[in-house]
Amino acid sequence: MSDECRVCLLGLIFLSSLLTGISGVNETHVFISSGENVRLPCNNALHDCNSTTWLYNRFRESAAVELIRLGIKKKDTESHERLSLGSDCSLNIRNISTEDYGYYTCRQYVNHTQVNDTHVYLHVLHVSSSQTEISAGLSVTLFCQLYSYPRVSCDDLIRSERIQLFWVNQAGVKLTRSDSRYQILSSSDRCIFTLNTTLLNEDHNREWRCEVTQRDQVQTSVTYTVKSSAQANSTTEIPVHTHKLNYNSSNFYTRRHSHLQQQPTT
Repeated sequence: MSDECRVCLLGLIFLSSLLTGISGVNETHVFISSGENVRLPCNNALHDCNSTTWLYNRFRESAAVELIRLGIKKKDTESHERLSLGSDCSLNIRNISTEDYGYYTCRQYVNHTQVNDTHVYLHVLHVSSSQTEISAGLSVTLFCQLYSYPRVSCDDLIRSERIQLFWVNQAGVKLTRSDSRYQILSSSDRCIFTLNTTLLNEDHNREWRCEVTQRDQVQTSVTYTVKSSAQANSTTEIPVHTHKLNYNSSNFYTRRHSHLQQQPTT
């Protein structure tokens, strides 16, 4: 083999290693609470984001929507104003809503030829209440829903990715169906975990938190704080506070907060 061929072969091997990724990880699950900002990583990105295209699917049968094309935002998408491209070609989305969950693809091109895909599943956690008036003696139902791309059923997702969804009290103790004060139900076809209880006088300012874990690690959580209408100047607004524990590539943990209120999908 000539020296020139050897150089070409080494160059191809090096380029292949960049495109396939040394780690071999091309699929990522990202968990976020609605109202938060999120960063979707583009593993194996090339040094120039002008070769990067981001695609989005919410449903399996739907056609992919281009969000970013060769480093430039598409202006005809609903989320245009909330999108930005990071210096590492990651996709940043501000003020996440339950409409943003789904299947994202970071696609790399070399000389206008597709060479690599990285897949990101974005799961959005949301908590809402069935009541607009909160006071002692009334029954309240809290809905905690994990919005996920419907690649598989919720039960399959729980088994394959070891995802768990549960309620804890303000002391961090997991609530169970054996506690007579709470009625806890779960949906097998949709990732919804409901908590029903009758409020007591001492429940004012009490917190219940819905958490989602993957492989026993908390990914994100949403805290519902009881604000009695009578003790909150007769306001009927129900505050829901989000606490996100996000593990980023710099090995630092960051905590964020937001306020949200929305009914679950039916």
